[in-house]
Amino acid sequence: MSITKKPLSPLKILFADDEPSLQELMRMELPQMGHTVTVCPDGYTAVATLEKEQFDCILVDLDMPGMNGIQVIERAHTLAPETEAIVLTGKQTLESAIEALRFGVVDYLSKPCRLADLDLLLSRVAARRDLRKQYVTLQRQSKATRDESSKLVGKHASMQIIQKLIGKVAPTNSTVLIRGETGCGKELVARAVHQQSMRNGKPFIAINCGALPENLIESELFGHRKGAFTGADSQRQGLFEIASSGTIFLDEIGELPLSMQAKLLRVLESGDVRRVGDNEAFKVDVRVVCATHRDLEAMVEAGSFREDLMFRINTFEIHVPSLRERVEDIESLARHIYLRFRPEHSGIQEIFSREALNTLESHRWPGNVRELANVIEHATILCDTPPILPEHLPKHFNDRKLRKDLRTSSVPMSLKEVELIAIQEAITRHQGNKNAASEELGISLKTLYNKLALLESSKKAA
Repeated sequence: MSITKKPLSPLKILFADDEPSLQELMRMELPQMGHTVTVCPDGYTAVATLEKEQFDCILVDLDMPGMNGIQVIERAHTLAPETEAIVLTGKQTLESAIEALRFGVVDYLSKPCRLADLDLLLSRVAARRDLRKQYVTLQRQSKATRDESSKLVGKHASMQIIQKLIGKVAPTNSTVLIRGETGCGKELVARAVHQQSMRNGKPFIAINCGALPENLIESELFGHRKGAFTGADSQRQGLFEIASSGTIFLDEIGELPLSMQAKLLRVLESGDVRRVGDNEAFKVDVRVVCATHRDLEAMVEAGSFREDLMFRINTFEIHVPSLRERVEDIESLARHIYLRFRPEHSGIQEIFSREALNTLESHRWPGNVRELANVIEHATILCDTPPILPEHLPKHFNDRKLRKDLRTSSVPMSLKEVELIAIQEAITRHQGNKNAASEELGISLKTLYNKLALLESSKKAA
């Protein structure tokens, strides 16, 4: 039984040597081995090239005039530590070997070298590079599994539609726009698109466009060259380059500044990425998935979002419903989330009491699944062994009875009652942060506490 080995990915190689005949030989032979090569006639040219581009491997002559091979390797190690180096020399000495090893030299090749020996060394470099990429991918996948399961939970009709839409669009390279309220699980949908695509096993890079300072967004997405701006001490890959052959998820795309929208549009249309400070662009093969909770059409009308970019990212749209739109999924979601915290309880059927489930199902869930996850985590801390009871839920859930009574009463609500409902819901939206709630309501923190005291007295009198 024969074992078919997966072919190694080609290397991007920089070759530096002052001998014209050897330069020409490498221009001819390295592509024959399946690699791409940039040939430099001296160390200074090699360093200038390294400052503009990144390479998998550098193959350098140790004894070049001006800037020798060790100096080139040292610079390469500073600019891109993962770049491997092979020394080609006619003067192999112990001192130079020890010095070269400090900077990650893979091996020596003595001049004149045999092409078969060079091919073998480059194959080893390619194998190590592929293993590193696989390791990084596995790390990301493992982290994604620990942080947030990629399984879409729910039997509601809307979730079944989403599953079918994912199955249709995932095998394509089309850009996907995921819409829905904050916390409803848009990233889970993006991960499902990636995992059901041909890019599964390649990088999945998620970035929140609203979480980055405006002056750093371009560098984060597209990378920068050394010296492009203050603090750019070395060349850096952008997330589009890191995600090459995989998927990049641009969450909260509506928060992207107008200046960056034009640059993103160029990348989506041409696949060309240009690092900050670079004059030349390079190609990337990346599947783009976007998400937003904002009304992009209204933003286009207001002039804060480019219409051409909206059309470009909205090739295929998936709408994720809010949690209050699929109340029947709350029980299965709550159980799924609970077992992420307490997997040892997977054999227990009744994780939640009926009273606790009724309380969860009657909540409006302004924070959607993210809020539900926080509530379940709170309950797991208070409850050692299931079932979870209403008293294990956060305090504001036990205040719902008064709010529900106020809403369902046949007697018209007073202004005071409406205020109390608004205050409680604002506090819920901000997960108990009263400062944030008071700012949203436009009242002072002191006024908020006074009205909460009134609420407490109303409960005691009831």
